[in-house]
Amino acid sequence: MSQSSPTARYRTETRLVHSGTLRSQFAETSEALFLTQGYVYDTAEQCEARFKGDDPGFIYSRYSNPTVAMFEQRMAELEGAEAARATATGMAAVTTAMLAPLKAGDHVVAAKALFGSCRYVVEDLLPRYGIESTLVDGLDLDQWRKAMRPNTKSCFIESPTNPTLDVLDIGGIAEIVHQAGARLIVDNVFATPIWQSPLALGADIVVYSATKHIDGQGRTLGGVILSSNAFVQEHLQTFIRQTGPSISPFNAWVLLKGLETLGVRVRQQTESAAAIADALASHPNVSRLIYPGRPDHPQAALVKKQMRAGSTLIGFEVKGGKAGAFRCLNALKLARISNNLGDAKSLVTHPATTTHQRLAPEVRAGLGIGEGFIRYSVGLEHKDDLIEDLAVALEKV
Repeated sequence: MSQSSPTARYRTETRLVHSGTLRSQFAETSEALFLTQGYVYDTAEQCEARFKGDDPGFIYSRYSNPTVAMFEQRMAELEGAEAARATATGMAAVTTAMLAPLKAGDHVVAAKALFGSCRYVVEDLLPRYGIESTLVDGLDLDQWRKAMRPNTKSCFIESPTNPTLDVLDIGGIAEIVHQAGARLIVDNVFATPIWQSPLALGADIVVYSATKHIDGQGRTLGGVILSSNAFVQEHLQTFIRQTGPSISPFNAWVLLKGLETLGVRVRQQTESAAAIADALASHPNVSRLIYPGRPDHPQAALVKKQMRAGSTLIGFEVKGGKAGAFRCLNALKLARISNNLGDAKSLVTHPATTTHQRLAPEVRAGLGIGEGFIRYSVGLEHKDDLIEDLAVALEKV
């Protein structure tokens, strides 16, 4: 992030509205949507200079576009990063951040508690290209130390984790990773940039599925990678240009508009999530509740140290296993069954049969994903309506 940016000195809410804006000659209020594949040049000499990098400007929208650039700059200023690169989806961001700097013979360490598709990248995809991987209990710093090898190049975590909302020690893990000469990638989706800043805690790279809170209204797909200028120039720029995991200008524009309301949405959703978690904690049909904002969270002290508030997500286990969970989900009227999260509408997920179904039952059990476990993404409805909706549904368990 350039410190000369005119909006860099402002607070988060202001940057969410103004950062990165590029106005055309028409001086539009809203950010312009540049739906163009390519660009024209005044002369052949200018075209040559543009491709050589001697003349600044846009060349082709697969890897550079004014609307996409606005989204990237706004995200970089929000995250406190030197640079950002947007991608077509969150998994494109994860896969690009992982693959771009690696080669055969390298080694990756990742926490076991990951979204199912992220586990696939680490466990199945990377080894196909001669990149070894090791999974560890992300909460155990000794396991991180023991897993490091001379050829370890990248490490990957989520915090809070999907779906059990464990909070990993980003600073502690980063110290171990850096001592080994590797880089730490953090998926910050569950915390959002509003409540957690992994780069400030020691991470090297942050990834988001912008599909979630950044859009926040169920409209579009997108992802973003945030890091140093050096990482972008050395590893991402050519990879994205040549392989094309690119975001469309239209989707980048939608995400820009989503960023304008990110702060107010996440604050309201987090306030409601805390109230719902308190209501669930004493319900007789709930056998386990996990919410990062509560004092009974397993890593409550770390949450206070590392995060500015809790989360918009709640995890809870109902009695009766899968059948009990299905009865609860089917009885809900406001929260709708979906595998998405971070939406204006409350969404509920049964991870064992959806987002984490590819994992063996014993692996899911080891991660705390029981057959009765439900992930609840709190929306913008009135919290009392959501609590009443859950109370009725839980009676069906």
